[in-house]
Amino acid sequence: MTKFLLAVHVLAAIVAVGPVTVAASMFPPAARRFLAAPDDERAGATVRLLHRICQVYAAVGIAVPVFGFATAGAMGVMGDAWLIASTVLTVLAAGVLLVLVLPRQEVLAEGGGSREITVRLAMFTGIFNLLWATVTVLMIVRPGSTTGA
Repeated sequence: MTKFLLAVHVLAAIVAVGPVTVAASMFPPAARRFLAAPDDERAGATVRLLHRICQVYAAVGIAVPVFGFATAGAMGVMGDAWLIASTVLTVLAAGVLLVLVLPRQEVLAEGGGSREITVRLAMFTGIFNLLWATVTVLMIVRPGSTTGA
């Protein structure tokens, strides 16, 4: 059962977090193009699509920690420092996405905002991506783990 839970956890991370990180990274330059040409329907459609991808896959992303906790429970590593650190960073990443990234994307997707907002958005997106990269490294390296993997 542990291998199944781990496989689902990893697949959920790839399928859910991957699209969010890519779409969120593509959003600021697409928003700048849309701000430069507000009548360009294609630029507007691109921005709205990228925002929708981020919203949908952020919601699907809840499966990652759900299966992660199930896997950690099955492996008996719930109290390990690497897992606690990963959990804290995952909560921070979710907070950055929900509080700093998605609301700014919403403003820009609706045709509002400015170039300065896209610059801040790019920074917040970079922080989000860095947090997820750190979680990924912790999940692979598992410093201090005694599970033998």
